[in-house]
Amino acid sequence: MLSARCKMTTFQKKLWAGLVVMALLSPLGILLPSYFDAEDAWGEWSGEKLNEMLGYIPAGFEEFADIWKAPIPDYNLAGEGASLWIQAGSYIFSGALGILLAFCFVYALARIIRRNESEFSAEKE
Repeated sequence: MLSARCKMTTFQKKLWAGLVVMALLSPLGILLPSYFDAEDAWGEWSGEKLNEMLGYIPAGFEEFADIWKAPIPDYNLAGEGASLWIQAGSYIFSGALGILLAFCFVYALARIIRRNESEFSAEKE
């Protein structure tokens, strides 16, 4: 019974394979800039960096910068002094965790919708 419920379509298998590949490629965001002496990733600037680049900090950025604190800052579990390979492992873990959380959210939402649809169908009859 369990195997019948867990059969995946070809599309679902490709989707999961793509998500795994993306999680494994996620460390490129830290590996490539370090090898090419590049700066921060586009759009991941701090207030200080924005001030340096623009000459000011946008008002909205200043106002809302402290509202959200990332659960895993910089996707790094080992801290600032960690080796590049430890940071890469942390990136992969963060990517896998994000995929898992997104899957759980979508799965729970789908179950709620399915339950509501079945209740609606039962009321209609």
